[in-house]
Amino acid sequence: MNPIIILGSGLAGYNVAKELRKLDRDVPLTVITADSGSFYSKPMLSNALAGKKPPSAIALNTPEQMATQLNATVRAKTRVTALSPAAHTANIGDETLAYSKLVLALGADQIRLPIAGDAANAIITVNDLDDYGRFHALLNDQGGKKRVAIIGAGLIGSEFANDLAVGGHHAEVVDIATQPLGRLLPPQGSDMVRDKLQALGVVWHFGTGTKSVDRNGSELKVTLENGTVINADIVLSAVGLKPRVALAQAAGLKVNRGIVVNRQLQTSAPDIYTLGDCMEIEGLVMPFVMPIMHAARALAATLAGKATPVSFPAMPVMVKTPACPTIVSPPAPGAAGEWKVEATPDGVKSLFVDASGKLLGFALNGTATAERAKLAPQLPPVLAAS
Repeated sequence: MNPIIILGSGLAGYNVAKELRKLDRDVPLTVITADSGSFYSKPMLSNALAGKKPPSAIALNTPEQMATQLNATVRAKTRVTALSPAAHTANIGDETLAYSKLVLALGADQIRLPIAGDAANAIITVNDLDDYGRFHALLNDQGGKKRVAIIGAGLIGSEFANDLAVGGHHAEVVDIATQPLGRLLPPQGSDMVRDKLQALGVVWHFGTGTKSVDRNGSELKVTLENGTVINADIVLSAVGLKPRVALAQAAGLKVNRGIVVNRQLQTSAPDIYTLGDCMEIEGLVMPFVMPIMHAARALAATLAGKATPVSFPAMPVMVKTPACPTIVSPPAPGAAGEWKVEATPDGVKSLFVDASGKLLGFALNGTATAERAKLAPQLPPVLAAS
């Protein structure tokens, strides 16, 4: 019997494998990954510095340990170069592997902006454990205490800014928007995040982009569109993610923003499934942990022989900015309604309601995060059970 092959060893890939093993201990299973194959929680990457965690402290299991736990073959540092859906094969260069079912858990890439300058290639991203290892080494080179310019004031940029500041580094954040977390928070909530991180020493540069990054002796000169110059040791780009779709697209699978799937997480090709950051379902791309966990359980059941449609309840997200505790559950894209905001010196409660007063989303800052348990059950599901 040909194995089930999972491409990717992030939370999506390993969790669907774990869920499958709860249902079937014996079906042949192979995990193929382009990275190190260690099991770790990707969200930890943006809040590990304050805790002085080296890469070795983030990895929970080695690929060898995962292979034993999963009764599976794990092939690390291995890149699949082509898929043949009709033949049910995957290629690793000249090597051809047959599969019974294939799971694409490919994740997403950091978006790279077109930035000029002779040090544009020195801009780094942190998208996996190997990236974090390089970032950690740069921060600690020659005694540490580095100055870091962060491009992007969204979720990841704000989390890294908080983490760097608490870890003893100087962070300056650049964004064309006028506030941090602009896609997730109304202005009052964003203002609280801005002010709390600023009190830690974070410097914000809003309403301007990054024009160029050049070498200036041993440091980097970051020139902004408004003419401001930031002198930094490291430039970190955190402007968002784009699903990895190239492999699927080359194989003829239906692709939009992500790899398109139905409610059983099946792609346009028989026996090929997708979950995680590379997936698009009913127009939704959901790059967070909780959608992965729900999708992994449903897909494992389908792979084990019981076709199971996925559904997604409301899934509030905790933003890892301890200086300003923040929990968000954004309204659906295009939802009709308005923000109702209650602010105190210690918290901001923002509720997005429709014309009838029905709660469609929320954003909670500071002491208002205590209301999560009361508010979350009132939210509509992201994708209702079919």
